[in-house]
Amino acid sequence: MDHSTHEHTTHGEHGEHAGHGEHAEHGAHTGHRPPSTWAAAAQATLHCLTGCAIGEVLGMVIGTALGLHGVATIALAVALAFVFGYALTMRGVLKAGVPFRTALKVALAADTISITVMEIVDNAIMVVVPGAMDAGLGDWLFWGALVLALAVAFVLTWPVNKWMIGRGKGHAVVHEYHH
Repeated sequence: MDHSTHEHTTHGEHGEHAGHGEHAEHGAHTGHRPPSTWAAAAQATLHCLTGCAIGEVLGMVIGTALGLHGVATIALAVALAFVFGYALTMRGVLKAGVPFRTALKVALAADTISITVMEIVDNAIMVVVPGAMDAGLGDWLFWGALVLALAVAFVLTWPVNKWMIGRGKGHAVVHEYHH
């Protein structure tokens, strides 16, 4: 079924159907999924890219400024990418009035696969581009490689997010708390 063209329903407590915009009787989960379109996946991927980019850039800048070895810099960048990725998702879910522990679980469910794919791709590119990890913060090679790495990571993570949203996973989970 193409979720972008069909209305979604959920069964209420007594078997009745709740339509697209109605809420289920219990909890925030309505059974409504965002459409599994390339546009919805692009939006989810841009959200993920924002958190990853903040953490990645901050980690690379801190690691490079401190003169850390490439592996330590990458580890710091990856850790911060996950922290900022999860934090951005939690921010929106917490605004919906969801308790912190639940918001954390939602963020973990929504972003772990997407951030993991993005981090594998962008860090692999940073390692493969000759001299990128050794370039200084004032070097165009450092920033050019980082921009290239994040752009390629976006392109390769986009279809992953589309696939996940179509199955009610990833950012489809977050979507449940925005309606």
